[in-house]
Amino acid sequence: MSASAGTGVFVFSLTSIPICCFFNSLIYNNSAEAFFFAGCATVLILAISFCFMPKKKAPVDPLFYVFAVYAFLSVVNLIIGLEQDNIIDGFVTFYIKEANPHINTAHGHMISYWDGCVHYLMYLLMIAAITWGDSYRAIGLYWVGSFLMRTIVYILGNAVGKYGTQLSSLFILHMVFVSVSVWTCFRIVSQPFTRHAQLTNIQEAQRKNLLHRPLDLLFIISLIPTFAFCVFRGLVVLDCSSKWCTDYTQQYEPYLKDPSAYPKVQMLASMLYCGPYYIIALYGLLVPGCEWMPELTLVHSGAMAQAQFSHIGASLHTRTPFSYRVPADSQLVFLLVNVLYTLVPQALCYRCSTQPAFFLRPIEEKKNE
Repeated sequence: MSASAGTGVFVFSLTSIPICCFFNSLIYNNSAEAFFFAGCATVLILAISFCFMPKKKAPVDPLFYVFAVYAFLSVVNLIIGLEQDNIIDGFVTFYIKEANPHINTAHGHMISYWDGCVHYLMYLLMIAAITWGDSYRAIGLYWVGSFLMRTIVYILGNAVGKYGTQLSSLFILHMVFVSVSVWTCFRIVSQPFTRHAQLTNIQEAQRKNLLHRPLDLLFIISLIPTFAFCVFRGLVVLDCSSKWCTDYTQQYEPYLKDPSAYPKVQMLASMLYCGPYYIIALYGLLVPGCEWMPELTLVHSGAMAQAQFSHIGASLHTRTPFSYRVPADSQLVFLLVNVLYTLVPQALCYRCSTQPAFFLRPIEEKKNE
């Protein structure tokens, strides 16, 4: 398969720009000039993208086409975020004002940027891997974690928050997107994930006790306060009456009490799902041969990156009411704590993915089982 397939997808994703302009002009302006310009630009870009598509051998993997559509939608999400910040105008005005009130919240705003930038890059990387016949399981698992966290928080936040009574027909389309994405997750997980390590390296790594693995010891020490912080914020949103919880909410993260319910769902998801992960990760760092550890860290690091990006951004964004924003004199502490909380899973994922010998089992041992 030629590399032009990936180039075609990239060009295809850019057609979202004139298409958004076209629909916005059609609905609001009813301008013949805008209609003509958007239509011509769409046809032109579509024609160029088709020229880049392979003519003899089409991609066999169905995820190629799924990621191509998702790349298109990611550019749309980026357009939504830019228009919400008044950087551009006249592309998705109809959608922002009338079709979807949830996207106007600070959390929904940050999701638009995450989808439009980070997810878009992931889709292009996975398309490139499919095009060249490489494995995309690693980046795919990272996306799986990001997608699952985003979906859990967004859907439950829409259902129980102050906008719960304003669900529109677009919510049904979103559920179609979720259904296809769940199938995509299973497809990614089923991909083979080959890790190469010599038997001597495996044996040498697993013979070392914890004191001779200072990096793993540092991760174990870091995971304990990370787990405690995860549980602490879960207790905060559950209205724990402890003075520590009350003071923390008032001084550092008042956004946890935002009535949109997104931060509450976010913290509960972190406590109920990420909390047990930290305990499992401690076990994986102590006991050799836990082959699931690299994959699990990939999923979790993707989930935490998405969650913290949305939470930090929404806590500081002007779309959040002033009373729920981080106080100016506490922003440095807030950023320091939350950035460190975000980086610990990313660093652990990098360690497990690049040096997996401690977590592997010899082939002979697998055959005996």
